[in-house]
Order: sequence, then C-alpha cells, then structure tokens
Amino acid sequence: MRRCLSFNRNHWFIGLFFFSCLSHLGLAQYEHWPYYSGYPEQPPPEYHAPQQPANVPKIQLRLAGQKRKHNEGRVEVFYNGEWGTVCDDDFSIHAANVVCKELGYVEAVSWVSSSNYGKGEGKIWMDNVYCTGKEATLAACTTNGWGVTDCKHTEDVGVVCSEKRIPGFKFDKPFLNQIENMNIQVEDIRIRAILATYRRRVPVTEGYVELKDGGNWKQICDKHWTAKNSRVVCGMFGFPGERKYNAKVYKMFASKRKQNYWAYSMDCTGNEAHISSCKLGHHLSVDAEKNITCENGMPAVVSCIPGRAFAPSSNSGFRKAFRQEQPLVRLKGGAKIGEGRVEVLKNGEWGTVCDDLWNLISASVVCRELGFGSAQEAITGARLGQGMGPIHLNEIECTGFEKSITDCKFNTESLTCNHEEDAAVRCNVPAMGFQNQLRLSGGRNPYEGRVEVLMQRNGTLKWGTVCSQNWSTVEAMVVCRQLGLGFASHAFQETWYWHGDVSANDVIMSGVKCSGTEMSLAHCRHDGAQVSCPRGGGRFAAGVSCSETAPDLVLNAEMVEQTSYLEDRPMFLLQCALEENCLATSAANTSVSNGYRRLLRFSSQIHNNGQADFRPKNGRHAWIWHDCHRHYHSMEVFTHYDLLNLNGTKVAEGHKASFCLEDTECESDVQKQYECANFGEQGITVGCWDVYRHDIDCQWVDITDIPPGDYLFQIVINPNYEVAESDYSNNVMKCKSRYDGLRIWMYNCHIGDSLGQEMEQKFDHFSGLTNNQVSQR
Repeated sequence: MRRCLSFNRNHWFIGLFFFSCLSHLGLAQYEHWPYYSGYPEQPPPEYHAPQQPANVPKIQLRLAGQKRKHNEGRVEVFYNGEWGTVCDDDFSIHAANVVCKELGYVEAVSWVSSSNYGKGEGKIWMDNVYCTGKEATLAACTTNGWGVTDCKHTEDVGVVCSEKRIPGFKFDKPFLNQIENMNIQVEDIRIRAILATYRRRVPVTEGYVELKDGGNWKQICDKHWTAKNSRVVCGMFGFPGERKYNAKVYKMFASKRKQNYWAYSMDCTGNEAHISSCKLGHHLSVDAEKNITCENGMPAVVSCIPGRAFAPSSNSGFRKAFRQEQPLVRLKGGAKIGEGRVEVLKNGEWGTVCDDLWNLISASVVCRELGFGSAQEAITGARLGQGMGPIHLNEIECTGFEKSITDCKFNTESLTCNHEEDAAVRCNVPAMGFQNQLRLSGGRNPYEGRVEVLMQRNGTLKWGTVCSQNWSTVEAMVVCRQLGLGFASHAFQETWYWHGDVSANDVIMSGVKCSGTEMSLAHCRHDGAQVSCPRGGGRFAAGVSCSETAPDLVLNAEMVEQTSYLEDRPMFLLQCALEENCLATSAANTSVSNGYRRLLRFSSQIHNNGQADFRPKNGRHAWIWHDCHRHYHSMEVFTHYDLLNLNGTKVAEGHKASFCLEDTECESDVQKQYECANFGEQGITVGCWDVYRHDIDCQWVDITDIPPGDYLFQIVINPNYEVAESDYSNNVMKCKSRYDGLRIWMYNCHIGDSLGQEMEQKFDHFSGLTNNQVSQR
C-alpha cells in the first residue's frame, strides 16, 4: 500500500485514519486498507511512460458511451483533430490491454463487440486492429490504415479495464492542449480535511480536492471550479450533494502554505458518476521557475452533504442505524450497504426495474435518492438476485439531476422483460472506518475465523473476542458486511479449531443481539462494559465464515391461495404426523378409532431467487432418521405455518421439517442438481423451486379447535435463520382468511415485504368478506 504524505505530530492520527480509508480511484467507495502502526511510508513509485516509436502518430483515447462502470466503455480515438471509433473486426484481448494501459489502468478484463456501449459518431478511425499487447500505444498496432474501413458504427468496439490504476501514472502530454473533450485520467483522488473541525469527523465531508498525478498529490486551482465539479467529487465519496463553505477561512489558510497545483482544471457537467467522465479544463499558467501557478486563486474546496445514515453526530461521529429513508425506492439482496436490486413502489406494491438502457447515470439517481453518492456500478442481468411480482419500470433514461428515479423518463410496458433482467446498483458510500474495528483471526482463508473486536477498555483500545452465547447467523451477517466480505455462510459458537491472536483471547463483548441492518457490530445491542459470558471465551468465542453470494428463498403466494382447502382426516391415519408434532396438542386426546382432525391443507412452492444454492445447515451425517415416515430430516424446522387472530395472537400452528429439499422444477436454462431419491444430496439450485404438495403429511395447519371467524394465515420459511440468506424479509407470506365452520377462504396472499407500508397497515386491519368475495362493512 502506498502512502504519499507525512504529517506533523498533531495531525498524525487523523492522517493515519484518512489514508486507511482510501484505496484506488477505481474503487470509488474508497474501501479501507489495513495500516500497521510503525510501518514507514513508501516513497511514490516512479512512473516510466513506455517509449513511443517516432514514426507512430500521437493519439489520445477515451472510454465513452452508455457505461455501467467508469472503467469501461466504447473505445474512441482522437486523431487528426477529430474523435472517432474503432471497429471490432479482429480486435482481441491484447488490443484491449494496450487500450487500458494507455488510459492508466493496469490491464484489460475483457472487450465487447457490436456497439455494446451504444453507437459512436463521426469516423471509424481503425479497423482490423492487430496488437501483440506490448505496444506503447494503440496507434502502434497494425490496422488497415487510418480511416480505411468497411465497418459501420454498429460494430464499434468497447473494453472493460481493471479497476486498479498504474502506480505513478502521469497524465501530462505535450499535445493535450490541442484536444477537445479530453477525459480526465489521474491515478487517484481524495478529499483532504484541512480545518481541525473536519479532521476530527468521520466521515470526512469537507476539505481540499487533491488528485494524485505522477505519484504526487496535487491541489486543483479554484479559478475554474464549479458546483458541478463539487457534485461529482462528493458523489464519488458517497455523498448525495454539496453545499457552500466558509471561503474566507480557506483563503487565510492557503495564504500561509505553498501549494503544489495540478496543471489543469476540471470541467464536469454534474451528472457524471466519476471524474474520469469529466472533461479536461483549462491549462494553468507557469511561472519563471516552471511551477504551476493559480493567480488570485486558492486550492479548490468541496463541502459535501452526507446522507442521514452517515451524518456525523457529536458523540460517535456517525449514526448508529442504517435505514433507507425514501419510501419510493429501495435496494434488496445486496451484501453491502448501498448495493442491491432496485425496487420501486407503485400503487402500493413493490416491483423491480428492467435493465434495458440501465446505465451509471440512472443508477446514480437511485443512489443519491437513497442518501448515498453516485453509482459505482449499474448492474444488469439480475446479478444480485431476482425479484418477484411486477416489473414496474423499463428503458429508464435519466439526465442525472432528478430527485427520484420516478422523475426520469421511462416505459411502463415491460412485455419483453422478465426477472432475469432485474436491474441492480452498487453505490459509493462514505468511508466510515468500520473495517478497522473488527477482524477475523485464525481461519484458513480471509473469509473465516474467530471474531475479534477493537474496543475501548479502561481508557485504552484493546482487541478481544465475542461471547458466543446466542450467537447466530444474523450477528454473523453484520460481521461479514462490516468487513466487506459479503454474506455470512455460517455462525460458529465454538472456535477451538481456529487459533486466533493469543493477546486477544479475553472476552470483550457479550450479549450481542443484532437486527441485521446494522453497519457495525458495535451498533448491535450488547452488554457494554459489563461483560457477562458464563461459558467464557477461548474455544467458545464467536466465529463466522463469509461468502460473496447467498441463496434467497421466496414462497409463491399465489399457489397457496389457489390450493387451500379443508380436510377432516381420521385420526388413525395421523399417527406418524402426531409423532412428528404436526398436530395441535389436543390431538393426543382424540380417539384413534373414530376421531378426526380438521386440517387446513395447501401446497407451497419455494423458489431460490438468490445467487447461491440453498443447502441444509447440516451434512448428511447429521440428518435425523424418522422411522415412522421412513425418511431423513435435513432440517428439523424448515417452515412455520401459523393462523393468527386479528390481534396477531397465534391460535393454531404447524411446522414442516425438510425431509426432502430438491429441485422439483427449474427455469428453462437451469439444470436440476438436487434429488432426494436414494439418499441423494438435498438443496434448491438457483433458478429452481421445490414444491411441497398439499397431500403430504404435515403440509397443513390443524384447526380442529378453532372457532369460525376472520384470521391471518402466515407462512415463514427458514424461521430460525439456520441457513444464511441474502434477504430474510421476503421469507414471510401472509394471507387474509375467513373460516365459517365448514369452508375456508384465502385471499390477498402476498410476500411480507411486497406491499408498501400504508397497504400493509390496511391489510392488518381488514374488514372481512361475505361468501368468497371481499366486501367493505
């Protein structure tokens, strides 16, 4: 890791925190890198630009078009005073590598053909491009000749570059002043807090804008600085907007320091998600000693407005709970704060967005609406999991300045879309430093280990372990999110096989209980300084294993509504069900010879809409054999079936053990993997669903003792959170129900989080029905 500035003693701690929160420019959320006290700063690497042959013309490149990340786009070439494109004929990964390195990226990840980023304009400068990958510039590669082509703009090529920048990359070239609409290319960017007030705050919201160019940090002259530039910079650091600042104080400060100015100014329109999409502005003048000058100016300053979840508070520097404040849009299924599938609220019902025309500008509108910065990535193809229900919006086109995604131009017709095209987003979020307060120790890889936390005890910061009493998947989810490691795959209450740091063996945190939305484990409810852990630490310290992906089970509510019916079943046919506790307690007193139980039966179809297969918590060696039904249970409690009165009190219940988790059916392009026959592996593949038919044992609620009336029927999948999922809020399904003593009606069945708050409140206080039709009374 590189560090490029030294600080005096008073500023050392603030500088340490600041640098620990910055990463490469490509990681626009600026994730934290580990910093070890006492390590000397490394000098900036010296950048040696590759030598360009004298007979090769000078060109400049840029990435343009409908981007979904800042480090990708249509390849455009500035040659002979004009911008043009490159044809995809004979293009290769070697040519893509040359393009990316010329733009300051370490390498190319891939390249795409057929104007994937939209059709360019003007000339097609290069065709049949052949590169070895070692060329210093794309102009040195073999082509048909400048402007010699039989291609159309439907064949414009694009590239995807790595997010890492070349260390010490220099932007300056002698002929840049002659190029119009040149994009900015620098190694890194930061907001450096100057005033003491902001140096003490987390996150840093105000300070100098500094660019890293040629391995050195440089200020930007404010003579041509605009609020639009500030908006782009603030967005990159996770802030939705900018505000005015006290210029007099900064002028006073600047007059006492010698500045090292960047040679250019920035020219942003304000809707860019990243400064690499901004244009290069004016070239600054040079004094007699060839130093860049900013006559009658000072370093550019930004002051950013944080979203409510990240607003500094007087005590801790941040708010303790993360809540999405805006009611019209939300993110679902993401592993980290600020990422997920985009869902919008329309007519009281949540629905998804189709990814047609989905790009960084539209994604940034969503991010800012939710209190984050600009978008780091506009994600397509349901890569963060598929939603269910309606697809509300399609072909969204935003200018980038809208207050809400619903203010953008869009098409409400989504006839050609399905949930395999659900759009998602990864937003820039402020650097809060939470990663530095937690670590995993002793694991076989960085994704697992004993949880060790850094907490203040007796006036000093100390590492210690977490008591594992009542430690569950929900708490593990918070740990994995805080460390940026994705989702939890397992929560461990014994960690004797992971030998952590001996100096951190003492239990320093106990009584941890999380809701699952916290940004840090310290935000969860816990015992504070009064640690209580009867089992002690050591082998009983809490541990986790994390995974970048997770399953997401969702019940088909419509099938429950359509298949519900009542059956009076003789008691002599229910002996196995009685043994497995699938009946009400009063069933023990029912006559086996002539008694019966009234059962509310239904079918359930459970989809895996996540990014990983759903597997039972225990392996086959730990499955439980039930002799009566002659099968194994891979999960003793897989679903809860509850009938509630209108006060929310449970009046009847059932449960279903997962005796057979398998792929009953799958989407057309998905292969079945799990089959229960012959003691096979159990699970539900991504894109498949498992069906429990209405006519199998325990697929019911015993309502024998229930009087006629209005009720709420509820199904909860994976109720004990035994298996980690990307989203637990959609594991609940609710129905309105009326029972008249002979018949039962189910209606308005829906997934628990599929309705808006107002609609959900109306649902919980419904007025009932007559016959099988809903009526108001």
